[in-house]
Amino acid sequence: MKIILNQDVVGLGEMGDIKDVAAGYARNFLFPRKFALPHNSKTVAVFEKRRAEIDAHKSQKRQASASLRERIEAEDFALSMPAGANGKLFGAVTSQTIYDELVKKGIEIDRKKIEIQDKAIKTTGNFKVTIHLYEKDVAMLKVSITAQEVKKSEPARQEPRRGRRYAETAPEAPVAQEGATEAAQAVEQSQAE
Repeated sequence: MKIILNQDVVGLGEMGDIKDVAAGYARNFLFPRKFALPHNSKTVAVFEKRRAEIDAHKSQKRQASASLRERIEAEDFALSMPAGANGKLFGAVTSQTIYDELVKKGIEIDRKKIEIQDKAIKTTGNFKVTIHLYEKDVAMLKVSITAQEVKKSEPARQEPRRGRRYAETAPEAPVAQEGATEAAQAVEQSQAE
């Protein structure tokens, strides 16, 4: 079924685009939410009248994307993450981590548009992260990851476990003193007589 998009739809297209979609998708999702209109002579005429508005909207998006690309490429991100002596991180730097850092700097983009090679960064060093912007516009973000100093803490002492399962490994009972054993033997002899 041919439709004309009434507004931008993620994964499908932008306002004014003519697309061919499944009839159920159009009837059950796009039309009720006013995301699209059926492609016919009336709707084509309406969109031809709005063509200047649609083109202005697209050019505004291109300009915003270009300025955002310049701003992202001018930034140098330095992240300090806990890492071992060999430079391997105790966690990983993911697109969510990059997104959080961008938000802290006041840059709002969709997290799904951040692309990290191999899905995550797991070592210290310098890396380039790809951020997809409007249309085919792409920004390269320079990320420098350094090892964060990890404080070594004293390991916690564990109490020995008690119970049937650990009866064999339970600590031995304290040894009785010599005088106490002699008294116990005298008591036993007196009871036997």
